[in-house]
Amino acid sequence: MNQSAPTHPFQIHNFRAYWLARLAMTLAQYAMLLVIQWQAYNLARDSGMSMAEGAGQLALIGLLQFLPLFVLTPFSGLAADRFDRRALALITVGLQFGCAATLAWFSWSGAVSLPILFGIAVVLGIARGFAGPALSALAPNLVPKPILPTAIALSSISWQVGMLAGPAIGAVLYAFEPALPYAIATGLFALSAIALALVGKVPQPAMRKDQRPIGAIVDGLRYVVQNKMVLSAITLDLFAVFLAGANALIPVFARDIIGTDENGLALLASATPAGALVTAIFFSFRPLRTNVGPKMLWAVGVFGIATIVFGLSTSLLLSLAMLFVIGAADMFSVYVRQSLIQLHTPDDKRGRVSSVSMMTISASNEGGDAFSGALAYVMGPVAAIVAGGAGAIVTVLLWARIFPVLRTTKSFDPPDNPHENVLDTAPHKKIQEA
Repeated sequence: MNQSAPTHPFQIHNFRAYWLARLAMTLAQYAMLLVIQWQAYNLARDSGMSMAEGAGQLALIGLLQFLPLFVLTPFSGLAADRFDRRALALITVGLQFGCAATLAWFSWSGAVSLPILFGIAVVLGIARGFAGPALSALAPNLVPKPILPTAIALSSISWQVGMLAGPAIGAVLYAFEPALPYAIATGLFALSAIALALVGKVPQPAMRKDQRPIGAIVDGLRYVVQNKMVLSAITLDLFAVFLAGANALIPVFARDIIGTDENGLALLASATPAGALVTAIFFSFRPLRTNVGPKMLWAVGVFGIATIVFGLSTSLLLSLAMLFVIGAADMFSVYVRQSLIQLHTPDDKRGRVSSVSMMTISASNEGGDAFSGALAYVMGPVAAIVAGGAGAIVTVLLWARIFPVLRTTKSFDPPDNPHENVLDTAPHKKIQEA
């Protein structure tokens, strides 16, 4: 007698283990990242650097994470399609475990310095560059297609809970003992590894064996460029978040503009993921079904407006409210983008297409951190944030015109005609006519 098909991702053992692994890893990552930024900024300020010079150190932290992510992500996407995705994720968790243990030791001994933090940032960038495509491509293999949008929302919840609680855990524990957040992160990475090990064998389509590595990477990039819906969703998020990187300067605003301590820092760092978490939970119960393209454009526009208000605020409460809205609007955009990518992409290309998405995410997040820090160094943190929010709004207006598909896409379902969302090229057209 056949068992009935699962109607919810948590009914599937492999997805439950995957969800726990991603939650534990994200908690550890964001606890570490906030403390690294806080230590770097305070080391810079306490050594006599100005506020602008301290922001420059945050820009360098972002750049050192971004460069390995950006350079390696195309190859990590190929690895996610060619090798066992679970095993690849396990290796990256082990590398991050080593980073956390190293920082715990140096913090305990009082030997943390800017060069050490910069070196760890590079290693974390490498690990995250391979972890992102492996985990993103693994999730759709764990659940049936009809419940994939719910699985994406739940996966986003694990990510957003980690982003929400991780910084708060890091900041509060740091107030007691600088080594403590890194020690907790070490334990969380160990838990993530155990949970990944509990994921059973996952079917994964084989890549073409006659395709060379560079050709396979180009094949994935070509698919993204030719699919108008995937390309527009990825690049909209890339430019909007790159320009409006409010979270990168939270240590600056916490210490020198709002004037708060580690507790205020924890609240500020948690406000954005709190908004994202509420949105992800909502979508896990009420998946978005209509006018997905236009709603994505509106969400990114709200993201830009809230960023401008945050940049002008000197009130802790108003700043928290705007960061919450920023997180909610960003999660709305992320949910739409990820659903479109996963549902429009063939499984044998999903790792490489996910790697392109991760590359743009790293460009917008870590690259945006570097850009915001550099802009703050040149024109001050307030002007940098306001200019970035205005840039995000301009991006929405431009993308609505450049990519009409964003205004007309009504649902996540791929078009009945598989070429409907693909850019025509002359050679393809000739083949079809022939």
